Amino acid sequence: MRKVADCRDYPSESNCTLTISGEEDEVVRAAAEHAVSVHGHDDSPEMREQIRGMLKEERTPQTA
Repeated sequence: MRKVADCRDYPSESNCTLTISGEEDEVVRAAAEHAVSVHGHDDSPEMREQIRGMLKEERTPQTA
């Protein structure tokens, strides 16, 4: 199942609207890189686990 990390779910000074989706490990890696480069967070195993815990399952659009 694909996972999603959406910056809109978390308040930030930059009002970031980035959404990342893909396989869980890919999303955690990309979200961590984004958190460091855009939001100024320090990359750490703890931060990556926090990201992993915040992921949601991707909803697929239903077709008629």
